[in-house]
Amino acid sequence: MHHDVAIVGAGFAGSILARTLVQRGMSVVLFDRQHHPRFALGESTTPLANFALERLAARYGLPDLHQLATHGRWLRHHPDLRRGLKRGFSFFWHRPGRPYENDEANHHRLLVAASPDDERADSHWLRSDVDHHLLRQAQAEGVKVYNGAGVSRLEIAPHQVAIHAELDGRTRRFTASRLVDGSGPRGVLARAVAAEAHPPSAVLGGLSTTLIYGHLEGGETFVEAARQQGVELQPGPYPDDRAAVHHLLAEGWIYALPFDHGVTSVGAILRHDLAGDLVEQAVDDPAGAWHRLLARYPTLEAQWRSATPRRPFASVARLPYKLAAPTVPAAYWLPHGLAFFDPLFSTGIAWSLLSVERLAMVLTGEHGDGESHRLLCRQEAGQVEALVEAAHRALVDPELFGAVARLYFATVSQAEARQRLAPVEPGASLGAWEGFLGAGDGRLRKLFRHTADSLRDMMGETPKVDRRAFLAELASRIRPFDVAGLDDPRHRNLIPVDLEILVERSHLLGLSRSEVLRALPRLLGDAPPESVAG
Repeated sequence: MHHDVAIVGAGFAGSILARTLVQRGMSVVLFDRQHHPRFALGESTTPLANFALERLAARYGLPDLHQLATHGRWLRHHPDLRRGLKRGFSFFWHRPGRPYENDEANHHRLLVAASPDDERADSHWLRSDVDHHLLRQAQAEGVKVYNGAGVSRLEIAPHQVAIHAELDGRTRRFTASRLVDGSGPRGVLARAVAAEAHPPSAVLGGLSTTLIYGHLEGGETFVEAARQQGVELQPGPYPDDRAAVHHLLAEGWIYALPFDHGVTSVGAILRHDLAGDLVEQAVDDPAGAWHRLLARYPTLEAQWRSATPRRPFASVARLPYKLAAPTVPAAYWLPHGLAFFDPLFSTGIAWSLLSVERLAMVLTGEHGDGESHRLLCRQEAGQVEALVEAAHRALVDPELFGAVARLYFATVSQAEARQRLAPVEPGASLGAWEGFLGAGDGRLRKLFRHTADSLRDMMGETPKVDRRAFLAELASRIRPFDVAGLDDPRHRNLIPVDLEILVERSHLLGLSRSEVLRALPRLLGDAPPESVAG
């Protein structure tokens, strides 16, 4: 049986891509070795991810993607799909053996708002619900779906791929003109072409990490636990815990993503050079390592003392990887088959959706070409890697980490503002071709890499970079594209969505003050993106 496109892996990216292609009249077959609903990691969206959903909805006539792009729309249209309210990014710095401490200047606390209110907010996705919904939609729209179908072998020719899938105890053979591999790290395409992963010493500057993860029910909010231990946190632009919460530790960091139904997705990323024998325990006994880590931090231990696991803790022994991927003319990888580094800054969903946008245009012949997409994917992997390495180098230093965080937030906020506020014209929905984290801009690629390299040199036994000079240089290089007011000291590390600053800095977007004011409904999501093609 022949199809135009075969997709392996029915996560959200594979299902959305399949839906875009059938909307353009292509025949698509989608394989997944598991049955839905099933657990998956990667649960936190960002404004750029939501804008990508809106563009996909407009371009391909997929209204549910527009409905899932903000928390308010989601609640009105899909209350049955579980999710969490995400108003921004919260960062807290802890010291081992001591309750959490902060001051009026928030030296150990950083909040960066991503939305002005709950209606327009991002969401944490309960992936078992969201992925299942997207797969059902794909099937209803004409995608041929095979659940529980393990792909055992691929035969790859220049213009065709044969897929051997195990179905109901027997092997069936399918062919397709193009293959997209969304089966994740070291997946079916990598095995078929014997693609090798870069050695650990060549990924993230040699930093290795292990992940412990799980879902917990109950417990307290971090603000409640801190208050009970005598710390008052003055109100910020949103409730501290309604966010992607980052706890930065001497051993690595912990994330907490609270869902609206009382469950929280939690994970601990342990640095091999910092966490000692916790790393080995994390692989053999993830739950034991989790509790042992919390015991070092009294406020975190108090927060989660009464929580119960909804599923057993699990671990990924070596989290970062990067594939040395050869070009396969008839095939494409989705991003996390190529590389993954760390959950810091919630880059995963946004990067995947931008890749889906581009691949949809390439495979339907609407815009771009395969090699341009592949090059941009490699450049995006380099941007994410440089960002994560820089953040890990600065992890326990709030001032240095804050500077790296501002580089990230300035880059993504400018990209969203520029794409949403630009005059709507044919091509306005092609923002995915700019590349995630400015990967299509050689100057930004150099800045991200320079930041990571400078921090590596600063943190060595014999520092080669002066700290003050580094901070001043990075601030000066961020300033020309900081449309969010990240550098405003009046915020005291509690950074809101400030539309007045955006209007004041309209020149950084190449727009006039009046143009920005007229276009603000598009920025706030009150006006849908224009459809480029019918």
